[in-house]
Amino acid sequence: MSNTKKVWQKESLLDPLVESFTIGRDPQQDLLLARWDAIGSLAHCQMLYKTGLIDQATFKALRKGLKEILQQIESGQFEIENGVEDVHSQVELLLTRMDPQAGARLHTGRSRNDQVLVDLRLFVRAEIQNIVEQASELFDLLLKLSEQYKEVLLPGYTHFQVAMPSSVGLWLAAYAESLVDDLIQLQAAYQVVNKNPLGSAAGYGSSFPLDRQLTTDLLGFEELNVNAVYAQMTRGKMERVVSQSLAGLAETLAKFAMDLVLFQSQNFGFVSFPETVTTGSSIMPHKKNPDVFELLRARCNRLKALPAQIQTITANLPSGYHRDFQIIKEQFLTAFSEMEQCLAILNHVLPMMQVKKDILQDERYRNLFSVEAVNELVKQGLPFREAYHQVARQIKEGALSEPKSLKHTHIGSIGNLSNEKIKQQMEKVIERFCFERWHKAIAKLLEWEE
Repeated sequence: MSNTKKVWQKESLLDPLVESFTIGRDPQQDLLLARWDAIGSLAHCQMLYKTGLIDQATFKALRKGLKEILQQIESGQFEIENGVEDVHSQVELLLTRMDPQAGARLHTGRSRNDQVLVDLRLFVRAEIQNIVEQASELFDLLLKLSEQYKEVLLPGYTHFQVAMPSSVGLWLAAYAESLVDDLIQLQAAYQVVNKNPLGSAAGYGSSFPLDRQLTTDLLGFEELNVNAVYAQMTRGKMERVVSQSLAGLAETLAKFAMDLVLFQSQNFGFVSFPETVTTGSSIMPHKKNPDVFELLRARCNRLKALPAQIQTITANLPSGYHRDFQIIKEQFLTAFSEMEQCLAILNHVLPMMQVKKDILQDERYRNLFSVEAVNELVKQGLPFREAYHQVARQIKEGALSEPKSLKHTHIGSIGNLSNEKIKQQMEKVIERFCFERWHKAIAKLLEWEE
C-alpha cells in the first residue's frame, strides 16, 4: 500500500494496515462513479464561479481539466492510482497536476460526503433509466407472446394441484402487468433519487454563499434535498429504497424463471427451448437443462436479499456521516449490472420459447373444468352449493364431461385478456420518469461555454 498522502491527512502518514482496511474495495467500486464525479464537479465549479467564489481564470482551468478527465473516463483510460483513496481524490489529484492553483480550489464549499452523495444520485438515476428501458422491452415481448398464444389453453394450479383452465396468453400477460407495478415502485424510488444533496457539505451546510438551486438545475435534478442534515441522512436510505424497488422487479423475474423451469420439465412439458440455450449432462444424453433460468432465479433471489443487507448495515445509526456507509457500495453499485444482465438474457432467450399446442388433451387434466360445470348448473337455476355437490359426485364417479366451449368474458380473463389496458398503464408509468429532463440538463452543462 502506498504512503500517498490523503486529501484529509495532516502531517502523519497513516498506518499501512489501517489504510488498507479502511480503503477496502473503494477504488475498484468508484470507477463506476467516475463519469458522474467529473460531471458533478463541472456543475460545482460553475456554481463557484457564478457566486464569485472563484475567478474566471480558475473556472476555465477547472472546466478544461474536468472535460479532459471526462474524456479519459469515456475512452477507458482513467484509473485510480495505487494509494489514492477514491475517485474524488483521483480527480482532484489529476486537476492539481494540470493546474496546481486551480485544482486546489475545486473543493471549496464541498465535502467528500456530499460529493459521494451526488455521485451516487447521478449514477443511480442513469442506471434506473437503463433498467426501465430493458424492463419495457421485456414487457412488450410478453404482451406480444401473450397475443400470439392467447388461444392455447393451459392448466392453472393452486397448491400445485390442477385447478382451473388458464391459457399461455393469460399467464404471460400476468407477468407483463407485474412489470407495471414493479416500475411504479421503481418510479417512486426514482423520485427519491432525483433530488440534489450537493451543498450540504459534511451534513451541516457551509458558511460559503453556495447557490444550491443552481447546481440542482445544472444537473437536471427535479428537487433539492433542502435540509443539510437530512441530505446526509439519505445516505443508506436512498440505497435501501432503490434496492427495495430492484427486489420487487427481481421477485417478478425469479417467479417467471421458476415457472419456465417447471413448465419445460418432462412432467409438465408446456414449453420447450432449443438446445442452443439449454445445457446437457455429462452422463445423461437426453438432458436439456434450463441452466439459464435457474441462474436467473438465483441471481434475482440474491438481489431480493439486498434491502435486508443494507438495513442491517445501517441499523441504529444516528444522524450524520458514518464510515459504515462505505460497505453498502460493494453490493449496491453492482446490483444494477446484475439486474441488467438478468433482463438482457430473458429478452434474448424468451423469443425462442416453443409452446405445446394440445396441452389439455392429457387425461390428467380431465377435471380441470369442474368449476365451469358448476357455473353452468348455476346459470340453469341451481343453487351454487347444490351444483357444487352434484359436480363433485360426477367427478367421483368419473362421469364429468368437458364443456363444449369456455365462456370467460370479463376483463382480464381467458376470453378477454384486455392487454391494451395493461399497455396503457405501462405507458403512463414510463412517461412519469421524464428522463429527457436530466439528459437535456447534462448535455447543456457539458456544452456550455461562456
